[in-house]
Amino acid sequence: MTDPIADMLTRIRNAQRVGHATVLIPRSKIKLALTAILKREGFIEGYIEDGEGPTAQLKVFLKYDGAQVGAIRGIRRVSRPGRRVYSGRDDLPHVRNGLGVSILTTPRGILTDHQARVAGVGGEIICQVW
Repeated sequence: MTDPIADMLTRIRNAQRVGHATVLIPRSKIKLALTAILKREGFIEGYIEDGEGPTAQLKVFLKYDGAQVGAIRGIRRVSRPGRRVYSGRDDLPHVRNGLGVSILTTPRGILTDHQARVAGVGGEIICQVW
């Protein structure tokens, strides 16, 4: 697989479209950090780590409202292996006029666009969620 982050985002998008309560994703440090940001921003209910070693997985609990509409309206991979997208601290994009978040890799770790603006850093835009 050439892009495991895109695979993670696609698994979440597909599971939410068909109404699944959970989705299993192969675990890595960056996927764990992305999942923690999604939880903190309120896009998912939570997550737990299943297993150890190379077969470890993340079990992500998806979030729905009373009408069974998913909390994630859209999720899009921005920077991919074939085309890297970087943004300086002054050019960080706003997603849906502030209703969504961009997730970036920065010298200070994986941050949301708001956290990067406060920290005064730019970086590679991994994905956008709204």
